Amino acid sequence: MKNMGLNELREAYLKFFEEKGHYRMPSFSLVPKNDKSLLLINAGMAPLKPYFTGLQTPPSKRVTTCQKCVRTGDIENVGITSRHATYFEMLGNFSFGDYFKKEVIPWAWEFVTEVLELPKDKLFVTIYLEDDEAYKYWTELTDVDPSHIFRLGKEDNFWEHGSGPCGPCTEIHFNRTDEEINTVEEFLKAADEDKVVEFWNSVFTQFDGDGKGNYTPLANPNIDTGVGLERLATLMQGKNSIFEVDTMENILNEVCKISGVKYGADKKSDISIRIITDHIRSVTFLISDDVMPSNEGRGYVLRRLLRRAARHGKTLGIKDAFLCELCDVVINDSHKAYPELMTKREYIKKVIKNEEDKFRETIDSGMDILNGFISELKENNSKILSGSNAFKLYDTYGFPIELTKEILEDEGFSVDEDGFKDEMKEQKERARSARKTSNYMGADVKVLDMISNDIETVFDGYNNEVLDSEIKVLIDAEGFVDVLKSEDKGVIVTAVTPFYAEMGGQVGDTGFIYNDNFRAKVVDTKKNIGGKFVHFVEVIEGEVSVGDTVTLAIDSERREAIKKNHTATHLLDATLRTVLGSHVHQAGSLVKADGLRFDFSHLEALSHEEIMKVEELINDAIVSVTPVETKIMSLQDAKESGAIGIFDDKYADEVRVVCAGEYSKELCGGTHIENIGKIGLFKIISESGVAAGVRRIEAVTGKDAYKVINEKNDVLRELSSKLKCSEKEIVSKIENQIKESKEKDKEIAVLKSKFASMGIDDIIKSKKVVNDINVISYKVNDVDGEALRNLCEQVRDKVENSIVLLGSDIDGKVVLCSMATKDAVSKGAHCGKLIKEVSALVGGGGGGRPDMAQAGGKKPENLGAAVEKVYEIVLNYTK
Repeated sequence: MKNMGLNELREAYLKFFEEKGHYRMPSFSLVPKNDKSLLLINAGMAPLKPYFTGLQTPPSKRVTTCQKCVRTGDIENVGITSRHATYFEMLGNFSFGDYFKKEVIPWAWEFVTEVLELPKDKLFVTIYLEDDEAYKYWTELTDVDPSHIFRLGKEDNFWEHGSGPCGPCTEIHFNRTDEEINTVEEFLKAADEDKVVEFWNSVFTQFDGDGKGNYTPLANPNIDTGVGLERLATLMQGKNSIFEVDTMENILNEVCKISGVKYGADKKSDISIRIITDHIRSVTFLISDDVMPSNEGRGYVLRRLLRRAARHGKTLGIKDAFLCELCDVVINDSHKAYPELMTKREYIKKVIKNEEDKFRETIDSGMDILNGFISELKENNSKILSGSNAFKLYDTYGFPIELTKEILEDEGFSVDEDGFKDEMKEQKERARSARKTSNYMGADVKVLDMISNDIETVFDGYNNEVLDSEIKVLIDAEGFVDVLKSEDKGVIVTAVTPFYAEMGGQVGDTGFIYNDNFRAKVVDTKKNIGGKFVHFVEVIEGEVSVGDTVTLAIDSERREAIKKNHTATHLLDATLRTVLGSHVHQAGSLVKADGLRFDFSHLEALSHEEIMKVEELINDAIVSVTPVETKIMSLQDAKESGAIGIFDDKYADEVRVVCAGEYSKELCGGTHIENIGKIGLFKIISESGVAAGVRRIEAVTGKDAYKVINEKNDVLRELSSKLKCSEKEIVSKIENQIKESKEKDKEIAVLKSKFASMGIDDIIKSKKVVNDINVISYKVNDVDGEALRNLCEQVRDKVENSIVLLGSDIDGKVVLCSMATKDAVSKGAHCGKLIKEVSALVGGGGGGRPDMAQAGGKKPENLGAAVEKVYEIVLNYTK
């Protein structure tokens, strides 16, 4: 048995099959080509599917490859078990209608025993239970010990996936122990205990299966062999884990060197070391195949792996970016087989470094937030983190949901994943909407974050809607510029601005920036990562330069609408506490010009009465015409005053408190109206659940509320017109119509029953005697369930010693009913058994008692045949 390195093994395998007439193909990219069924290549044969299906002609009928693969389905087991990995290589030899079992079986044995020199007494072979041909070739064309060949069933040695090409397979296994194995039972037990390891699998694709157990031989059967390179290297090097294989051990040792942590000293640290060792391989190869970190698709897989590895590096005490250097080990060990690694070395390192830096900038604050959430869960004796909080970690701090789950699971908690998905769906909808209006800049968002810290921006828009200021920074699609010209889209940064930047749930201001030579439309206002106010603009005319003085004017009407909705949001927050209880806490908000959205903690849907009460109290506050005051006070004073808000380190020593009389008092940096009376009117338009324990209210104010009410009035007017009554009479009118409709339904049912009964003599004439029982089976049309039961009962009562089955085809469905007399039951009649078999014939299911049963079905076209089958069914079970 040779001690061969992973790279040596790869080359030995490919060279061996080249000598057998195979064409050596380089590994395909991890990104599938023209295959929408796969996110990433996850098996050696996956990129060869067009050759197997005949859609493409292979370069040769005999091919050998070593294919890069990435699988994340078992990511939770990576680092915990000795064999799970996200990245692995799959050796393969393939025949596209050329050679078959007679050739591949002796080749497999030759390579394993002569090239690898694996001891024959340690090798076991499994074949499909009925594959006598494979057994023949194993025993006649190799010197394998026949007692080491085991026949196994479909679950183990037959490859198929639904309908399509399929076939038996043969596997080669290695006994890692000195224990004797003499029976199938002993073999399976040893395999379950990982004492016997499967490392070779040749699939004999020789049938076309219909998915129902019927197999048609293929004219040109194929061979698909898969050999896990890392698993084979583990055996060849006498190791117990893939992480001890030479190339992986090189990575593992470097992780230990960087972290200063000794491998084998601590179980938890060992897991982190192994996770990093595995993930850096996936990350390096994914980037080499031009996958970029993103929040969707394969880019998300990459980002998830990279950030998961970075997080485990942090748990090992690694403070700085390290994955961008660790990838050198992967590149150095693998570039001879995959030369693109060396070609793209600097690119790979740069992508990893950028992502590490981005993640490192946010992970500390994100971990602080997550630790805060965990503390809250412990305090509240809760086990589930809300979807909105998990989404906040994802959206604001770049935490993949899997990372949040993993950290929480370490602490014994879980995440409301459905709530997270709802938040994600809304974000995508917002993103699509935003792209229509403001995704115009073209420059990398990081350009915004590169604005010098020496540049200061001041917001002076609480009391000003128009002011003059100097332009400090201009940005276009290419980056920083000195001039913006007509039709340009870009960013303007000024020393002072009246434009409110999106934050605290309130959207950013829009408006205009201009001077005598220039005019631009401001379509949005945000803050960059450094807190600078940035205006996203579309230049209408003229040009402007850095250093110019401009006038900044917000859209006053839009700002006023936003202010009304923001103050209304504060009133809603306070009123919900009054109506529902002090447990209510804000879980998110969105304040726009045309409405507001407020998420809050509450365990059940609000009743109609509760919604009406909330509206009533808020509108009572509005008509009180109470002034809204803004006070600057210390954090401690704000707490003592009863102000609500998020009291954490994000606030300075002095905070801004917005007070609407005694109605509400909150910490807030947003813009508000001077008097709550200016809200005019408040109307809730929806109340729904967005996550476990989180509800959402959407509402409108002022003219928008007036518009909603008018729309409802229009509906009422249309209803009253169609019903020919006054608006006050609509409800009673509808109730009367419903009552009349129900009465008519009853009349129709009675008529149907009478009509069905008219043919009762014809039904009785269908009687046949089966084993001394009168069996009546009959098909009727357009008879509903109740009428059918009445009819069945009438027939049964008219025929002694009888079992009756009636079937009706109504509205494209089948209704079945069966009844039997006591004397028929005593002779073996059983309605439940009868209905069960008959209902299966019409695509349904059901059953019941011996004397009565009913069922339904979806295949009325089978009803006639099913009714005819009744006599045979009764005959069989009454023998």
